[in-house]
Amino acid sequence: MSLTYDTPEAAQKDKPYLDALTELLFQLADDDHLNGHRGSEWIGLGPHIEEDVAFASISQDTMGHAVMYYDMLEELGAGKSDELAQLRKPEDYRNATLVERENGAGHYRDNPDFDWAYAIIRNYIYGVFKKFRLDALEQSSYAPLAETAKKIKREQFYHLYHWEVWIDQLAHSTDEARERLNQAVAKTWTDLASLFDLGPKADQITGFGLLVSSETIKHRFMGKLKEKLDKAGLIWPGEPPAVPASGREGRHSDELLQALNEIGEVYRLDPAATW
Repeated sequence: MSLTYDTPEAAQKDKPYLDALTELLFQLADDDHLNGHRGSEWIGLGPHIEEDVAFASISQDTMGHAVMYYDMLEELGAGKSDELAQLRKPEDYRNATLVERENGAGHYRDNPDFDWAYAIIRNYIYGVFKKFRLDALEQSSYAPLAETAKKIKREQFYHLYHWEVWIDQLAHSTDEARERLNQAVAKTWTDLASLFDLGPKADQITGFGLLVSSETIKHRFMGKLKEKLDKAGLIWPGEPPAVPASGREGRHSDELLQALNEIGEVYRLDPAATW
């Protein structure tokens, strides 16, 4: 039976446990941080003004979830929360490849040619994954993390529902809409396996009871996603291919560097300022 820790002080006394916990928290924080950032790039570019408001709210919530994890890392002695979020080197980020991908061609401030179908499918896929990961985190051996997962799940329910509605509406509308959704599913599939990787400390993360195995989460995820795509009449791509480089090990696409330059642009002007 794994140990259970109720406070940062208790976890800090167990170095192997602390290292595994820190690794997991960076994965959680960086996933939400990058996913929220990519969502924020859609502000003003959504299909209609109501969606602009809704997507902006979802992205803000997701950024808030990342802050919760970065704050936990600060409590554990990993550094200042703001600096962890905005001043680390690209190779220090532990996010999955899927969440760092660009929304499409161009830049949100200059001739954006973003793909709305990709936004829907990527956010739905990440939302389903996040839901099952949060379910597992509720049983984490680190009590503060388990409590945080319970809080986040209340908002995550509505985020996931939002993207489900979009899939249902478009999948049952026109042939073009269904084809675009199918193309978006195929595009996300190339990065899908990056979500389930727990990185170099996978055995310690699961062995200490911080999170269940990636295979357990993947099994639950694949069952739910196949059910949804089948009901929507979309193509099921099958087993996702292995990813050649893992963001969990600090190997990222050039798209991450672009995102980090945007994320930290203002903060780097004066890191000592009070915002």
